[in-house]
Amino acid sequence: MQLPDLSRKTLGVHINQDGTASVCVWAPDKKSVALRINNDKELPMERGEYDYWTLNTDLLREGDRYCFVLDHETSLPDPASVSQPDGVHKCSEALSLHRMHWNDESWTNPSLTDYIIYELHTGCFTEEGTFDALQQKLSYLKSLGITAVELMPVAQFPGSRNWGYDGVFPFAVQNSYGGAHRLQQLINACHQQGLAVVLDVVYNHVGPEGNYLRHFGPYFTSRYGTPWGEAINFDDACCDGVRAFFLENALMWFRDFHVDALRLDAVHAIKDFSPKHILRELREHVDALSKRTGRTYYLIAECDLNDSRFINPVAEQGFGMDAQWIDEFHHALRVTAGQPKTGYYADFEPVEHLAKAYRDAYVYDGQYSPHRRKHFGVRTDNEGHQFVIFSQNHDQTGNRMLGERTSGLLSFDMLKLLAGAVLIAPYIPLLFMGEEYGETHPFLYFVSHSDPELIEAVRNGRKQEFAAFHHAGETPDPQAGGTFENSKLQWELHKSGAHQTLFLYYQNLISFRKNNPVLRILNRKNLDVRIDTQNKLLLLYRWQNGDRLLSLLNFSDQPQKILIPPYEQGWRLAVDSASRRWGGAGAAKAQVSDNEEISLQPESILIYENF
Repeated sequence: MQLPDLSRKTLGVHINQDGTASVCVWAPDKKSVALRINNDKELPMERGEYDYWTLNTDLLREGDRYCFVLDHETSLPDPASVSQPDGVHKCSEALSLHRMHWNDESWTNPSLTDYIIYELHTGCFTEEGTFDALQQKLSYLKSLGITAVELMPVAQFPGSRNWGYDGVFPFAVQNSYGGAHRLQQLINACHQQGLAVVLDVVYNHVGPEGNYLRHFGPYFTSRYGTPWGEAINFDDACCDGVRAFFLENALMWFRDFHVDALRLDAVHAIKDFSPKHILRELREHVDALSKRTGRTYYLIAECDLNDSRFINPVAEQGFGMDAQWIDEFHHALRVTAGQPKTGYYADFEPVEHLAKAYRDAYVYDGQYSPHRRKHFGVRTDNEGHQFVIFSQNHDQTGNRMLGERTSGLLSFDMLKLLAGAVLIAPYIPLLFMGEEYGETHPFLYFVSHSDPELIEAVRNGRKQEFAAFHHAGETPDPQAGGTFENSKLQWELHKSGAHQTLFLYYQNLISFRKNNPVLRILNRKNLDVRIDTQNKLLLLYRWQNGDRLLSLLNFSDQPQKILIPPYEQGWRLAVDSASRRWGGAGAAKAQVSDNEEISLQPESILIYENF
């Protein structure tokens, strides 16, 4: 196995300082491999150790188009291409990742405890849908209080419209967004604004159109399957080259793009029974890179297995992921807010399971899951900064038939309550683009494939998925340009009316979280939660050293009274979602005492500090 070089990208094309090019491709089953330059010159490559074909040449220059010719027959783009300016089916472009002038030397990646993540889709975040346009909005995100920007996948996909999970060139940056150099400039600008960058990457499958990996080697295995296509070959015959390919990909994003964290999509769909799991090996390589560069890099996994092995340290035989997305908080919160208990929501009880999510992180930690029809999960004592929570994200919005955002499903008061429920938790909060002002456009599923059969298969797949929901209308056509256009943010909304009020409320709430000594520390052990399921009330009491915080949440549509427990404190009002300032019915009492009964407005949250 050729181990990744920590100092530079070795797969594909590397433009050296003297202008020559080092070329390398893994093709274990080929008898010959040649480099074709600008559809003209063809240079034979030499087979080396572990079936890596290499070539050093002064004939390939930056900006040239090139491809690999396999066995004198098939001409294909580079699997490790960093630039596909003409799309997924055309030749690759020789591009240097090292001519970017970085000025983020003084940048320090914040502690995960300080991450307030904003997830966005580059194509939908602005009207232009480019990295350059996104860069112009960084001051907006900074003013909101965001500390980390999470980009949905930017690896090259077919066409110009896609969520990004159909990427087929893991090293290449989507050409319609601006390509590799524009992404580097965006990240540099983020760091200048004090914003960390999280990049969503997909190591569990590769998209269907433009997927040429199988022509080069056994990148896939029939031993396992995934909901989205063939499983990546991380443990079958010839897996060494596959593992090295994805390990080098992760190192490239950290080293050459200065990304601060990778969000690893659906790691439960990564099948690997090797003695050393690919995630654990990834952790070791990233740590080695961190030691070399002096920078901190995080690995955040999306995982629905409720298995703390993924986030336990390598020294404890875990996989060493720094944190994980946790959908169960979302599910419990949405059911408590009135979401119908259908599908996977059927597993969750209002209020009761939200309280358990606050207390235990995993709602299911060993008990029987009716939806899964088995006992599920383990108990975890992992720290609060190892869990990312949210009231909505791209999946939970876009996987609805009509892509409705929370603002189209719940009342204005409930939107404020959900924001408060997330931001008072001892976990990392994540916002999905537009939620901070109640964006009314949906976030729909969209693609721009060129294969007619694939287009029809995607259309039919979406229709079948929502066959029971025909009463809601026709399933939007994923291929239609209007589906994509209708998913873009409306930037004028946040400047007036209720949208502006909601934005200012989020801004105030985030500022309070960042400055409050209890909320700043993600200590999930110093926590007491009490509930009244009949009246849909939840009380969350948190403390840190001598500081105390009392949050009272009313999820019912009626005014409720709640008795303050004897915590031996006096309490001063800090946040009232129902105040007139935030478009509510009226202000709560400014000061309250233990054993005092107070009133809560419908669908509201009160937050009190001790004094």
